[in-house]
Amino acid sequence: MSQPEWHDLGPVSSFTAPLTPVLVGRTKLAVTRVDGRFGVISGVCNHVGGPLAEGRVDGEYVVCPWHNWRYHARTGSGEPGFEDDRVPAYDVKVEGDRLLVDLASATKRHKAKHAKHPLDRDPVREPGPVRVLGISTTAMDPQNPRYSTSDALLEAAVDHASARGLEGRMIRLGDLRFRPCEGYYSKSARACTWPCSITQMDPSDQLDRVYEAMIFWADVVVVSTPIRWGNASALYYKMVERMNCVQNQMTLRQRALIRKKAAAFIITGGQDNIQAVAGQMLGFFAEIGFVFPPFPYVAHSRGWSAEDMENNVRYVKNSGELRDGARALVDRAVAMAETLLRDPSEAAPMPRAGRKADGLEHHGPVDE
Repeated sequence: MSQPEWHDLGPVSSFTAPLTPVLVGRTKLAVTRVDGRFGVISGVCNHVGGPLAEGRVDGEYVVCPWHNWRYHARTGSGEPGFEDDRVPAYDVKVEGDRLLVDLASATKRHKAKHAKHPLDRDPVREPGPVRVLGISTTAMDPQNPRYSTSDALLEAAVDHASARGLEGRMIRLGDLRFRPCEGYYSKSARACTWPCSITQMDPSDQLDRVYEAMIFWADVVVVSTPIRWGNASALYYKMVERMNCVQNQMTLRQRALIRKKAAAFIITGGQDNIQAVAGQMLGFFAEIGFVFPPFPYVAHSRGWSAEDMENNVRYVKNSGELRDGARALVDRAVAMAETLLRDPSEAAPMPRAGRKADGLEHHGPVDE
């Protein structure tokens, strides 16, 4: 049995808070004081190395600030039902007015085996014709649906792909139940995981369908949006905020999940500002790895002063030219995807890809 290695953490009066982070050499500790009783466990979470000591105390458990994993403040065991997920725990004592910890008494860290999430795999394209994914970002009451000009043109585009003998698929974000981004990247780049932290923790969250289709299935992604006060729809932004986990893989691991894929856009609305909406969409999809065909979007607007929306709907319903434009957009995007897929070169590292990836160093958790 190892000889005790008592280390003086400081005066007891320094530990009045329920949770205090302490660094001893390279060892990160979480010192707790619950109902006057001290505990010391590792300050590094089992999940993805989160700063456990910077979390909070809930009853007798320390809660990681990144993804809310919980460990008993004195034993280091996981919460009920997950006891086998343990972080090291240490003996602690008070001598006089000093708090001491025995570093040699550390229990073993144990991370229970968890089944891999279905999205936790490398993108591999299956053989077959070009696959065209349409993503509708318009929102409406499903019990009382209305005519959507952006949906109508997207349907024409995807139907055209199918008529060409390609594979076509539509996803309507309004049909999915998914949570908004909860800012894990704002806590730390490493807290924003792939698959998305929300997707991993909440099996009822349905954005996994978008991730699966966009990253693993599609060669062409066509996104349609209405214009809302000069911007893309709220559902569009709700989706792309959750796509930060895709771009962040470049930041953390130099791993591009999107390769050899083309994107194009359909933008309609009663207001103007088409170029600004298109610019945001082009900028975002470029940032996660998509490329674009010539003339990568089609759009329609009656302009700022046209408040007669019933005429806008009537115009789109009766416009063969707009549908021809949507079909031609798919043709251009498919041609781009075919060019990319014919390229025999293997995926090469992109060490400077992504504006957030440039110069960022990644340091894993400190070993206990």
